[in-house]
Amino acid sequence: MSIPNLNLKDLVNAGVHFGHKSQRWNPKMSKYIHSTRENVHIINLNVTLQLFQEALKVIDETVSKGGKILFVATKKQASKKVADLANETGQYYVNHRWLGGMLTNWSTIAKSIKKMKELEVLKSNPKNEFTKKEILKLSNKHEKLLKSLNGISDMKKSPDLIFIIDTKLEHIAVAEAKHLKIPTIGIVDTNCDPDLIDFPIPGNDDSRRSIEFYCNAIKETINSSEPIVFDENKSQPVSNSESSESKESSAEDTNQNTVTEAK
Repeated sequence: MSIPNLNLKDLVNAGVHFGHKSQRWNPKMSKYIHSTRENVHIINLNVTLQLFQEALKVIDETVSKGGKILFVATKKQASKKVADLANETGQYYVNHRWLGGMLTNWSTIAKSIKKMKELEVLKSNPKNEFTKKEILKLSNKHEKLLKSLNGISDMKKSPDLIFIIDTKLEHIAVAEAKHLKIPTIGIVDTNCDPDLIDFPIPGNDDSRRSIEFYCNAIKETINSSEPIVFDENKSQPVSNSESSESKESSAEDTNQNTVTEAK
């Protein structure tokens, strides 16, 4: 397991401590608020750092076991960041609009994904007999589906973990995950309800710097995560590096035994 070495200075530089104006707060966030400055809530970064590191451990464990993560962030300042994060780490994302039933009504969503792929083939086929007007209509329909479904086009089943930026905005995604008992990690600003999230991370969910900070830490965690394999001689799972060491040790023992028998 390799979790990025984060410190309070990193969080301060990313502006993670800035919450919303004090009149726009959720009382359930009081335990995560340090103080109020110029009518703006300041988030307690000692708590944020601890909870973020715990969340990164959950991400590492999920990926190590071969699990898949769905990243959800449809607000403008986060949409490209989560798409890049998912593409660079081989995960899934929703960054345009959360369609109702995207998880709870997967059969209908799967049909829409199939339709999207069919339209892509139709409009790109040079031998099609469609008029320019018909091709334009197909392209528009394809683009609309692509925006909403491109990030989950290869998803065959429910994700093992969902990471959400702005849990208040993405309340439908939170509700569907809760209904299906899918674990959630969420950036909860001072206007959010942390009780709805399994692994809440109190922090700024509006700043581009903060969002980039979260994404970079998650990307580093996933890219350095080692898949867990099972050693035939042990009942407990081991990491790939441990498995390799075990194999090398076994090979050395075999060579030593061969030499002894030869003598």
